Amino acid sequence: MSTPSHHFSDAEKRGLYRAIDERRDVRSQFLPDPIAPEILARVLKAAHHAPSVGFMQPWDFIVIESSEVRASIVAMFEQENQKAAERFEGERKERYQGLKLQGILESPINLCITCDRSRGGPHVLGRNSILETDLFSTCLAVQNLWLAARAEGIGVGWVSILDQAQLSSALSLPNHVYPVAYLCLGYVSEFLDKPELEAKGWRARLPLHELVHSDHWGQPLADSPLVTALHEQE
Repeated sequence: MSTPSHHFSDAEKRGLYRAIDERRDVRSQFLPDPIAPEILARVLKAAHHAPSVGFMQPWDFIVIESSEVRASIVAMFEQENQKAAERFEGERKERYQGLKLQGILESPINLCITCDRSRGGPHVLGRNSILETDLFSTCLAVQNLWLAARAEGIGVGWVSILDQAQLSSALSLPNHVYPVAYLCLGYVSEFLDKPELEAKGWRARLPLHELVHSDHWGQPLADSPLVTALHEQE
């Protein structure tokens, strides 16, 4: 049977799945090497080509190179990270405090991907039932950027331990613009074989076959070729 023209070649499919499998949340392996403008532009284009509900394209990209701005973000992180550490006790707290959870100063570029919650006007096609679809769409732009960056050999780290109101103030965001993702980008010395939190024993990857249900929540799949295939993917 001939292969339809819209199918990817085997090599192209391997590249796509490799980017997905080897994508990592990078904190510790950044190199100082600059990212060429044309490569950063390619990665941003990939983000801009993410799907969005009603084609609203709610994202904007703030490229942060200023050491002054970064220093203010690090201070925010340290404040919030201390609060987060207090949620744990004993060995778990010690392990948390031993984790490196940001590369704000080490990475050559910081990038904030925002969501303009007013974009497209008050009535966006497909958004009438779920208002948060603008935020969901922006997260898809983050993922597109992450996969494109991995294909370019660029590491990305998402700094989520930040107070969003303080971050918005530091970046002079209007009230209708929400900072979805504060990211660190740069070339890295290595991409770890496993996610860092998994490698350091914080959490393990859940078995895929336990997460696939049949028709209703909690109803397992009956014995079928899909069950076997799911086990083979783990």
